[in-house]
Formats: sequence, C-alpha cells, structure tokens
Amino acid sequence: MNEIVQAVTYAVKAGEVREVLHRIAQAARSLVGASYAALGVPDGDGGLLYFTHVGLSEEQTAQIPHPPQGRGLLGAIMTERKSIRLNDMALDARSSGFPPGHPPMSSFLGVPIQVGDQLFGMLYLTDRVDGQPFDEYDEWLIETIAGYAALAIAGVRLHEQQSRIQLFEERERISMALHDGIIQDLYAIGMHLELLRSQPDIQPADLNPAMEALNNVIDDIRAYILDLRTSSYEKRTVYECMDDMVRRLGLYRELDVSLDVPHAQPPLSPVTFEALCQIVHEGLSNVARHAEAQHVRIRCWHQGGRYFVVVEDDGIGFDPQNEASEHGMGLRNIRQRARLHGGEVRITSTPGVGTLLRISMPALSVNG
Repeated sequence: MNEIVQAVTYAVKAGEVREVLHRIAQAARSLVGASYAALGVPDGDGGLLYFTHVGLSEEQTAQIPHPPQGRGLLGAIMTERKSIRLNDMALDARSSGFPPGHPPMSSFLGVPIQVGDQLFGMLYLTDRVDGQPFDEYDEWLIETIAGYAALAIAGVRLHEQQSRIQLFEERERISMALHDGIIQDLYAIGMHLELLRSQPDIQPADLNPAMEALNNVIDDIRAYILDLRTSSYEKRTVYECMDDMVRRLGLYRELDVSLDVPHAQPPLSPVTFEALCQIVHEGLSNVARHAEAQHVRIRCWHQGGRYFVVVEDDGIGFDPQNEASEHGMGLRNIRQRARLHGGEVRITSTPGVGTLLRISMPALSVNG
C-alpha cells in the first residue's frame, strides 16, 4: 500500500492532466509488472479526450495508425463501469481487435477510474512480463490505484478549471483597464489633435502635450501587461490621481474643473484605490465625450468606514438605465468594477440639468 501511495503522490505532483495520467500509467505498469499500460479519459461522446500509454517503443507507436477510439474492451469499461480481467482478450466477444501495425497482446486487466457515478477514465494493462495471467491481487492493486487516480485527476481538473477562471478574470481585468483607462486617454488625445488640425498655424511645440500623453499611454499599456499599475497607487495622494486624470483627459482645457479632494493618501488598499480611480476615470471620460458640460466638480471624503467620491457635471444628462446607449459599456464596467471591490455606484442624471456619479468603496480600518 505504501508503494501505491508513493506512486500516486508522485503522479499528482505533475500538476498537468496529461502528465498526471502518464505517471499513473507508469506507476500501474511498474507495480503489477505489466508489459504495457495505458490510461484514457472519455470525452463524453463515446471517444477519448486524453490517451497516454507506456511500454511501447517510438518505432512501435509509429506503426499504429491511430490511438484507441473508446470501442471494444475500453468501451465496455466505460459502459459497464466494472473491472475486466481476461487471460486471452481475443476470445472475449467485447474485444474489437487491434488496428494494423499494433503489436500482439494477450492477457488484459482494465478498471474504471471513477468516484461514485462520475467516470474520470479507464486504466488498463496487458501481458505480465513473467508470462503469468493477471490475478485477483493484480486486480485489487490496479483498482486501488484507480481510486487514488480518480481523486488525483479530479484535483488537477479543478486546478485547471480555477486556472481558466483566473485567465478569464485576467482578460476581464485587461478589458476593463483598456476601456476605462487607455482607450479613453487615446480618445482625449484624438480630440486634442482634431482641435489642433482646425487651427491655421500649428507649431511643432503645439504637439508636445499630445506626444507626452501618448508616451503616458504606452507606459500604461506596458504596466497593465506586467500588472504593475497597482503598486503605483501605494504612494499617490487622492489629489495627484484626480488631477492626473483630469489633465490626461484634457478637461482643464475644455471645462471649469473643481477638485474638492484631499492632498493625502486615501484610507484604501492600493487595489481598491486603483479600482476607484478607474471608475472616476470612466466617469470623467463620459463627461468629456457626451455631457456637453461647462462645469465638473469632484469631491472625496471618508465617512463611516466608507470612502466616497462624487463626480458632478452640468451637462445634457442621459438615461442611466439605457445600457444600449453610447454610455452603456462604460456604465457596465463602472458597476462591475465597483462590485468586484465591495463598492457601490449610484448614477443620477436629469436631461438638461446634468449627471451625478456617486461612488462608495470600503475603507481600511484605523488599525489597517
């Protein structure tokens, strides 16, 4: 039993499904003393999603036109969900024979890898090296390995599923970062260049602000790829972040901007502070692109374990419930980003009067 545990523990350390399967097949072949061992994972449609084998040389493998397709004895294991032990598999009616080029094999021992009613795979071996048929002890040994293997495969599958979820979340993070930050900055640069193009006498120096802004965007793209943005929020004050956003969006040139915000670091974690700034950035971008406002005011304060930011403009307003509008994706990103960090967003807008964006994020306690 100790050998079984050691073998399966070694297999689980692989961390990737294909390598785990290969190591389990190696362990089974070694413990029983079989000439050949293989492990297949069904795809749910009667075929095999994964298949690995040990015991055949590269030359022998090259002679076989295709791997098993989940029929014959393998199909019987999948459907019957019980072990099959044969002295001569050619005499069994369930056997479908071998494809051309496959080396001859005689005795067979196959077991399902399952937990309850869930089938994870089939482990099978052929021809003991000592020439003896597989016995009851061999069957018990492989069934025991299969039990451990089921848990190992389930664990690795869960890990891969979590990795896929993390990858999806990372894609979402980058997507929101692109829309809420970089794309809005590029839009502001574009508006500035359009304004310059309409002027009769453009001097090279007039392009310097746009060039500087483009360099900032390039730095941001690099930081997002390397996931370094959060660290930059550890030392910045609220005023520095808000002022930087207003400048990069070109709002100082277009609007009367009022910043009623502290010249101090907020009581927020760097990750939460970054999320808050991205939300404000999206809100300010909407003001620049759609509001047709004359004035915008940003206020920040800390109260009752929450940190509040209000962005208010006197523009034309819109319907916050209409996600099909030009504001739609930005509003979804704002709300989603706030929820991911325990925050809340309220948007009040009145046609002809203006829009108020109110953000509330959880603040750090006094003790950190």
